[in-house]
Amino acid sequence: MSLIGTGMNLSFSFLSKLALVSFPGNELKQKNKIHDYSQLVYGSDYVFERINEGMIGYMTGVGKGIKPCDRIILREGCESYQYQVEEVDYYSDPSDMWIALLKQVPID
Repeated sequence: MSLIGTGMNLSFSFLSKLALVSFPGNELKQKNKIHDYSQLVYGSDYVFERINEGMIGYMTGVGKGIKPCDRIILREGCESYQYQVEEVDYYSDPSDMWIALLKQVPID
C-alpha cells in the first residue's frame, strides 16, 4: 500500500513539473537583458567591427551575463544603436571577456 501511495505521489509530482515545463508561468520565463555600452569607451572598454553597413557586427567586450537574445546599446557619435546578441562565446582567460555576433534592431 505504501508503494502505491509513493507511486501516486511521484506521478503527481512528475505531472506537476511537466505542466510547468509545458506551460511556464511568467515567473519561469527569463527576460532578456539590455546592456548599455553607450557610455563606455570604444577601443578601451569594447571593440565593435561593423559588417554589412553596420546591420551586423562582431563585438568584443568585458562583462558577465551577456546571453543570446539580450540587447546591447552602442553609441557612434551622437547616434545610439541597439543590437541583439545572436551568438556569444566567452574567453577562458579572462573569463568575463566575450565575443558576440550582433544584429541591429530598432530601439525599444
